[in-house]
Amino acid sequence: MLNKEFLSKISDFIVSHKLLRNNAKYLVALSGGADSVALLLSLHSLGYDIEAVHCNFHLRGEESDNDELFCENLCKDKNIPFHRVHFDTTFYARQHKISIEMAARELRYKHFENLRKDINADGICVGHHQNDSVETILLNIIRGTGIHGLKGILPVNGNIIRPLLCVTRDEIEESLRLSGYHFVTDSTNLTDDYTRNKIRLNIIPHAEAINPSFNRNMAKLSQRVGDVLSVFDDFIANSINDITFTVDNNLYIDIEKLQKLKSSEYILFTILRKYSFTSLQVEEIYNNIKAKTGTVYLSESHRLLFDRNYLIIDKIRDFRNNIVVKMPEPGLYVKEKYRVRVEIIDNTSGDEIKFHKDALYADASLVKFPLTLRYPQEGDWFVPLGMKGKKLLSDYFTDNKISLFDREKQLVISDNDDKIIWIVGKRTDERTKISPRTKSIVRISFTH
Repeated sequence: MLNKEFLSKISDFIVSHKLLRNNAKYLVALSGGADSVALLLSLHSLGYDIEAVHCNFHLRGEESDNDELFCENLCKDKNIPFHRVHFDTTFYARQHKISIEMAARELRYKHFENLRKDINADGICVGHHQNDSVETILLNIIRGTGIHGLKGILPVNGNIIRPLLCVTRDEIEESLRLSGYHFVTDSTNLTDDYTRNKIRLNIIPHAEAINPSFNRNMAKLSQRVGDVLSVFDDFIANSINDITFTVDNNLYIDIEKLQKLKSSEYILFTILRKYSFTSLQVEEIYNNIKAKTGTVYLSESHRLLFDRNYLIIDKIRDFRNNIVVKMPEPGLYVKEKYRVRVEIIDNTSGDEIKFHKDALYADASLVKFPLTLRYPQEGDWFVPLGMKGKKLLSDYFTDNKISLFDREKQLVISDNDDKIIWIVGKRTDERTKISPRTKSIVRISFTH
């Protein structure tokens, strides 16, 4: 059994952070390294119901197979259920065009979650310790991070649980040695091929030479940052609610209100990072916060538009397919989220016609089928109801302060002469209006 002081430290950490329950089952990721062996033995000694899983990535030949055999024998000795899986990691990395390190990560966590569901486990315990958290903080700083990056690794993230964050690598290895337990050493951890290993092998030793308490101090910093962030995050969330609103799935940010807030740039960063904007993009957007209307920034998934007093965020869409629905005759037309009903109404029967504000009413003799529901095109024009001269749609949008994003999504209905008879939901055309001589009426209703 591991020494009592070591086990007590881990037990206290589990209890204080409410990581595990006595009546639940947990899956333990077992690589054979010191961290995972200490994790397995600690949870087993503390009486938790656990099963182990080992991943053989076939990256180190015979060494990988020996690691698997070591894990199997350890679990057999402790009477712990053992699961194993083999991966062709090199092929997966090549197929998905990612690094070997990323491929191994994706493969193991996907398998962990699937196995967790299969054995009905409450969570997946992994052997990250205090040094890992410190390395993560330094990695975040080097890559560029917000305040949250200073928290390091969290004890719980979804179904992933980390009971060893309270102990250092040295404490783990010393406890195993004192208790007579062996572990395997992954030879790749002794090289500085990967960024994290460069931090572990090159940067941290220099920091510890300056201050031997470096790791402990960084861990304390992480804890203090976490405590402060619990208050700070509430402030940020309330601030975001005060300066944003949503219309038609577009997020609007009030620029004037944003500028009045403390930590306004960080608040903008917090909003925009959810839409894949990088920290460099956020900095540029913030520095150009008074950019002219029409200025657009693109992330991988979204667009940000400067529109008068607002920043508007919209998901990138493909509007190249201009035509949405062709309507050759009266009837009901449904496509994806659009629903269009076209009817012909007799205007000579003397029956009262109920006009609905959200529908188009036009003289049937002035409308030529087939009709087309489509997006606007450059050069489109119409004659607004009540006017005599034609007006470009672009000028109509500008006069009515309709943003670029809303212009792109605005639908129009045109007839066989490509005459726009309705800017859907907004304005009808003078040339097809109903008059006392109208014998039949086209009524078009639109919903989505």
